[in-house]
Amino acid sequence: MATLADNNHTMILKCIIVDDETMARKALQRLCEQHESLDIVAICENATQALNVLSEHEIDLIWLDVEMPELSGFDLLDRLPVVPQVILTTAKTDYAFDAFQYQVTDYLKKPITQPRFKLAVEKVLAAQKKNEPVRQGDNKAIYVKCDGRYVRVPYDSIMYIENAGDYVKILTSQQAFVVYTTMKSLEEKLGTQFLRVHRSYIINLDKIVDIEESNLVVASKVIPISRANKSELMSRLNLL
Repeated sequence: MATLADNNHTMILKCIIVDDETMARKALQRLCEQHESLDIVAICENATQALNVLSEHEIDLIWLDVEMPELSGFDLLDRLPVVPQVILTTAKTDYAFDAFQYQVTDYLKKPITQPRFKLAVEKVLAAQKKNEPVRQGDNKAIYVKCDGRYVRVPYDSIMYIENAGDYVKILTSQQAFVVYTTMKSLEEKLGTQFLRVHRSYIINLDKIVDIEESNLVVASKVIPISRANKSELMSRLNLL
């Protein structure tokens, strides 16, 4: 999530670089290090590395190469449940239409010049400032990738979320969504009406039916409460 530097109120964007070419990574790293608004969290040689980073960190911007072995840049975007801002970096101009379809913030052709780089960052900052209230958690929904499109899932429709290995299952009142992410990452994106009550479960506090000593019920589903999370759960409820 973007932050503000204390000294001059500059917005700081957490970003990652994803490119399989060593020289391209180094060139982009130099440009990023010269810009006061960019904080490089990781430099990845492929999309698999990037997926691991994105599952563990909140990222505002991806500098993304298109043509990479095994998984392309677009393959990476297809696997993300929530897509941050993206600037595509490529030696070709053949992907402009695809870039438009994925609604990337900008599209840079290699080699990247400093003026063009600076313009791209300015676009990201402008978009970030415009969307900042939503990114701060004031939104009432998340967007989930489903059948090639992003589906709006209102908070109020979510019953609970269950860990499923490298994926999580989001159970709503109407259907279930399976997305490639971690419980930790999703927990950070949700609003205050959600609470992780167990390493395998996040619940919507508004959907609790009843609570026993070490379990609770949401939509007929019995969910365990870990000892570590029990006190937090009880403090969040209006108990009589």
